[in-house]
Amino acid sequence: MTAPETENVCPSRRPSWWSGRSEQVPVVAVVAVGGAIGAAARYAAALWWPAQAGGFPWATFWVNVCGCVVIGAFMVLVTGLRVPHRLVRPFFGTGVLGGFTTFSAYAVEIERLVGTGHPGPALAYLATTVLAALAAVWAGASATRRFLARRQR
Repeated sequence: MTAPETENVCPSRRPSWWSGRSEQVPVVAVVAVGGAIGAAARYAAALWWPAQAGGFPWATFWVNVCGCVVIGAFMVLVTGLRVPHRLVRPFFGTGVLGGFTTFSAYAVEIERLVGTGHPGPALAYLATTVLAALAAVWAGASATRRFLARRQR
């Protein structure tokens, strides 16, 4: 009598859909931790500077603009200095900055302003946030490039 073959019956064997996904566990973890940090910082800003009913939502505006400055600088730093650790971009870029900046709240605040009969502030907020965010990314990237160029001299 011979023992049955147990090679393919091992309970510790991972299913075929898991193949290659174990490398993603640390990425998901750092995005989650970074997102929690960024979202907590954004929430603190909203508590510190609450929006007035029908008024311009300054806290969200400045959170998005400041976050975009940092995104511009970060983009230059991770592509221009040296190769960062593989978890730096997911943690800081996707996690922290993704949790901190909030274009979903921006859309909700525009809808709320329009819905409560304040189309003027809604339109101003709509336009200035997009323009300021784009300018902030450019300014952050440009300032970081200039800083790095001076530092290399």
